[in-house]
Amino acid sequence: MRKRYQKGNLRREGPSWVAQWRDQGRKVRKTLGRVSEMNKSQALNKLAEIMQQVNNPLPELTEEVTLEQFVKGVYIPFFSRKWKASTFGTTEDRIRYHLLRELGDRPLNSFTRDDLQNHLDAKVKRDLSFSIVDHLKWDLRQIFRMAVAEGYLQKNPTLLLFTPKESRKAVRRRMTREEVKQLSGVLSLRGRLVCMLALIAGMRPGEIFGLCWKHVAEDHVEVVQRVYRGNIDSPKTTHSRRQVALSGKLHEVIEEWRAASAPKSLEMWVFPSEKPATPMSKDNCWRRFIAPQLKEVGLDWVNFLVLRRTHSSLMKDMGVDPKVVADQLGHTLDVNLNVYTATALETRKEAVNSLESVVWIN
Repeated sequence: MRKRYQKGNLRREGPSWVAQWRDQGRKVRKTLGRVSEMNKSQALNKLAEIMQQVNNPLPELTEEVTLEQFVKGVYIPFFSRKWKASTFGTTEDRIRYHLLRELGDRPLNSFTRDDLQNHLDAKVKRDLSFSIVDHLKWDLRQIFRMAVAEGYLQKNPTLLLFTPKESRKAVRRRMTREEVKQLSGVLSLRGRLVCMLALIAGMRPGEIFGLCWKHVAEDHVEVVQRVYRGNIDSPKTTHSRRQVALSGKLHEVIEEWRAASAPKSLEMWVFPSEKPATPMSKDNCWRRFIAPQLKEVGLDWVNFLVLRRTHSSLMKDMGVDPKVVADQLGHTLDVNLNVYTATALETRKEAVNSLESVVWIN
């Protein structure tokens, strides 16, 4: 008989969050944590982890265990305990859509190295980006590594998988100083402040819209939370929890926005939605208050990632210590230099001219 899918039930009982579901017809209750230490979003995430295991119990160790059974019954329930909500959402969607939909009904022990490499090659032919294909390669390696560790397989067929060189790589664009000046001149107060927090201060969009007025000081803001898909979450990484320095002009614009928005308390969001109790959506803000103005001046290709990449790149051009930039962005030093920073052509021309003048005779 098919087992009924359960979502479970969450309720607040006194000082605690309590989860409830059924197991073989019996009602099961479990206290997840205290309200003072866990918000509702975190409690719902914990309930979802429990329900994942209830709805997809561990498959028996047999030769007929399929990829889908293993992923849903073993892999995701285990690794979702360490993933943040954002990682869980993107990873589960990617695996379900690109792996399980096409390969899920095959037994684990039926896969060969060539089968899996051909699958990655096929994704490239469908014009998927390098980033997605590379993530799929990593997903397969992690899944099959765990299958071997748990005794479902004796040999890992993913050890030599590679991301095809034909994979489409996105162009990492950054803004020039002239383009930044164009942007700053066309935006209204709200849009200008959002873009300054991203470009001048180097903040992520989730951090910007997760700000409350109590987090804003005269010379810095405290990043202690972020908004992801409408849920309040902790910062992305350990390095992300930080004090973000504010420039003098940025502080002035913040105070101008404070006066215009007139918050009633320090607990209010810096960028509230039409319902003041919830923060504004980054996509909604960009679509309504930023994108139309940027399109007028030919900057419709700009997005939040471009703004942060521009912050890192222009700071590099100005000779700012890379460690300072990494700390401001909430990154490790290698991520800042290898992913976010791009040097301007003028800077590289100056460098090669300097080299030429020192070493070239004729």
